Amino acid sequence: MSNSSGDFNTKIDYVFKVVLIGDSAVGKSQLLSRFARNEFSLDSKATIGVEFQTKTLVLDNKTVKAQIWDTAGQERYRAVTSAYYRGAVGAMLVYDMTKRQTFDHITGWLEELRGHADKNIMIMLIGNKCDLASLRAVPTEDAQEFAERENLFFMETSALEATNVETAFQTVLKEIYRIVSKKSLAAKDIDYRAASLKGTKIVIQGQESDSSGKSGGGCCA
Repeated sequence: MSNSSGDFNTKIDYVFKVVLIGDSAVGKSQLLSRFARNEFSLDSKATIGVEFQTKTLVLDNKTVKAQIWDTAGQERYRAVTSAYYRGAVGAMLVYDMTKRQTFDHITGWLEELRGHADKNIMIMLIGNKCDLASLRAVPTEDAQEFAERENLFFMETSALEATNVETAFQTVLKEIYRIVSKKSLAAKDIDYRAASLKGTKIVIQGQESDSSGKSGGGCCA
């Protein structure tokens, strides 16, 4: 496991565990590297088991440590990684918009996530590699429809070009913070997804995302 921290002396008000899931080679590790370290490697190797990175940010004058877990997409690691869903308050469900099969598998990943994670977990659907627009195999409308039906946030990203990566992670983290800052994480009766669907606008870096499953920050619309 790798852990880039550097905030040992910082008072942490909240720790949010977020998991990245989806098929192998959709770009989960690259999204994590781009968000945590602003790095991208063309020679990225497949993740073995589970790795994680941390990034500390300030939300409403509170220090939040995001602990992002990168789960391997290969089938043989599914039994191992399922244990790591426990304790997660957010999830990034990633597909490759140039490979239809990876989007078709999203339903299975979502079922597994909801079977192992807390029922109130915040989930964002991510269509990665939107820099490859000419190779698009998944129409934005298909993903938006799926996200709306399943009450998910949705955004298209490019880890290569750093498009919407920061915005996607911060949207999830800010929404989690908005909920848990009002009530303790220990409160079992909080329905994060229901709360996220009440029309609250989340404004990040001049962009506006609503919580109906649609995003105003899609890079390839």
